[in-house]
Amino acid sequence: MITVIGHGSASQIPDILTLSIGIEARRASVAEAYGAAGAAMQSVLDRLRDLDVGPQDTTTSSLNIRAESGWQEGLGNVVTGYLVSSSMTVRLSFQVRAREIIAAAVEAGGDDVRLNGLQPSMSDPGPVLEQARANAWKDARTKAEHYAALAGHSLGPVHSVREGDASDLEPGPMPAMMRVSSGSPLPLEAGESTVDAAVTIIWELV
Repeated sequence: MITVIGHGSASQIPDILTLSIGIEARRASVAEAYGAAGAAMQSVLDRLRDLDVGPQDTTTSSLNIRAESGWQEGLGNVVTGYLVSSSMTVRLSFQVRAREIIAAAVEAGGDDVRLNGLQPSMSDPGPVLEQARANAWKDARTKAEHYAALAGHSLGPVHSVREGDASDLEPGPMPAMMRVSSGSPLPLEAGESTVDAAVTIIWELV
């Protein structure tokens, strides 16, 4: 028997962009902060709807209310205001005006809007994963044939196949932009997403 681990990868241009949009509103009272955050988020949602981004492509992912405090001489730690933050994820197509939609959402949210990250991905990673598996199999067989030849044998039937760990099907997150002050479109490049696969194969030697 001979056991070999093969590795393979394949690449594909991503067609989906998941955007994380955050709202942070600091005001003197909870009600003011909550109202400002809600108004900003609603403005962003309304603008997205105007640009044909449907409710199925937007998801509210967090909502937080926090008191902010500071040290004052003679009084100690006192509340200075309140921060209400909320975030949502927006699923866009790279091919359908992604730059313009992001810029419009930022403009609609005003100074309270934040971009927390951009995540490219593939809507259908199946074909590229199949290619990565095929490349992993080819890599394993090439190694096995070499080892078998060194041992004075040749490969017989496959005894077992076990799929190894594969890397995440999506690329790592792009650097976050914590504050955006302009609604001008920024260049977006899809690049390529790489899928990795691994396979462990045991052959009989003959």
